Order: sequence, then structure tokens, then C-alpha cells
Amino acid sequence: MRKIADIFKKVGPLRLLMLTAAGVVNAFGITLFLTPVKLYDSGISGTSMLLSQVTPQGLSLSVFLIILNIPLFLYGLKKQGGSFTFSAIYTVAVYSMTAWLITDVLPVDVSIASPLVGTDLLLCALFGGVISGIGSGLAIRFGGAMDGIEVMAVIFAKRMGLSVGTFVMIYNVLLYIICGVVIHSWILPLYSIVTYAAALRTVDYIVEGLQREKAAMIITARPDDIKEQLMNEFGCGMTLIKAVGGYSGEERTVLYFVVNRFQVMKMKGIVQRIDPCAYITLTEVADIFSINQDRT
Repeated sequence: MRKIADIFKKVGPLRLLMLTAAGVVNAFGITLFLTPVKLYDSGISGTSMLLSQVTPQGLSLSVFLIILNIPLFLYGLKKQGGSFTFSAIYTVAVYSMTAWLITDVLPVDVSIASPLVGTDLLLCALFGGVISGIGSGLAIRFGGAMDGIEVMAVIFAKRMGLSVGTFVMIYNVLLYIICGVVIHSWILPLYSIVTYAAALRTVDYIVEGLQREKAAMIITARPDDIKEQLMNEFGCGMTLIKAVGGYSGEERTVLYFVVNRFQVMKMKGIVQRIDPCAYITLTEVADIFSINQDRT
């Protein structure tokens, strides 16, 4: 009991609030857009949707979400830790409860069409994917998860020689193939891939942020001039790394500099004006953290 209390305290009220919002948002995306027109979500959520369609009415989406997800989260307890497992189970429970309220309690008819966009499969796929992606992204950002298949991917992907993303993708491809075979049609599974793509992109935006910075690595023989000009122009610092040319053996300096996408062209112009032979590489940066430590 004490251990559970410690985990609850570690999660904190803000994180709990955001995980609640994640479960509610995800449920709205699934039940208002995907379930009415029999489109499928990805992972365990999509599996639950398929099973709820081919089993007796009493076994609803909410029931399968609990039955399939919670054992997977508990199985991954040792690997992921108590805080993550609690957060994930809590989020799925909120998702399941909200889905049950929408489909079985609230006076909203979601039996044959979306109450917002009717039976338009493309709109249902896009909006369902984006909204459920927001829910999944919030869950991941605040230390939880919406789907137990991600836990299985973390545990088993490396043993199988796969990346986590590849493991999840293979599972979803197999899921959509099974859906097509079961319902004897490929239209809904193919539209479900649109849902999956929209959700995946939305999760990336929620977890990593909309504003992507660019990290520039500038290899130059005139580091001091470039450094001074860039720092004066953009008002920010940079990191200098000593390097040696692999072919020439000559000493060079690598300037590590982070700019936003609107500053890239100006930065390239400054560098090329000072050192036309400079070599520039750009990589996308999702998050930038500044950690200050009090050493007094």
C-alpha cells in the first residue's frame, strides 16, 4: 500500500490531470469518428475495435481495452517501472471509461455514423487520427502510454533484431490485413492506414513540439570571424570543437550552432561570405534543454 502511495505521489496532480485529458481526448477521437464507421485505430486499440465487432454485444470496446492492455502493462512493469505502469493503466482506464460513457450513457448516437462528419470515411480517418494522436501524444509526453503494444515493442523488438518503430509498424500492418480478411473488404483497412499516418504524425508534434530547430555544424578554417558574425547577428552562443581533416590532416574547427528554420538562409549566407570553402550540415532538433546547476 505504501509503495502504491509513493508511486501516486511521484506522479503528481498535474501529470495525473494531463493523463486524464489524454484518455478523454483519445476516447473522443475513437468513438466519435472511427468506431461509428468501423475504421480501425492502431495497436491494441485497433485490435479491441475489431474484436468488439466480431464478438457478442456485451463485449464492447471498453472491455477489450482493459482486458488486452492491462496485462501487457503489468508484464512490462519490471522493464518500465512502477510510475510508468501506473500512469499507463490509469490513462487506459480513463480512455475506456470515457468510451463507455459516450457509447452507452450519453445521448449521442454513434452507432452508424459520426455525429460530426456523418459517413465520410476520409474525414473520419483524418479527424479520428489527429484527435486520437493528440491523446496518445499527451499520454507519452506526460510519462504514460495509450497502448500496450508499445511496451511489448520495447521488450521484444531488440531480441528480434528490430527497432521499436518497425515492431509497431509490423504489428499494425498485420492487424489491418486481418481486418480486411475478417470483414471481406479492404476499403476500411486502407482508410485505417490514413488514420494511422495522421495519428503518428500528430503524436510526433505533441511529443517533440511544433517548432523544430536546426542544429548546424560548420567546419571552417576561419572560426573566429564566423563565430563573431553569427553571435552578433543572432544574439546567441555556440560551441567550438577542434577537429582534424581526415584527408588533408589540417586543423579545422567545428562550430555547433542552433537556429530556427527562418534563420537558416541568413546563417548560410554569412558563413559562405566569410569562408566559401566552409562545410555545413544541418540536422533537425526536436527539444532544446538548458540545465542550470547551482554550484555554490
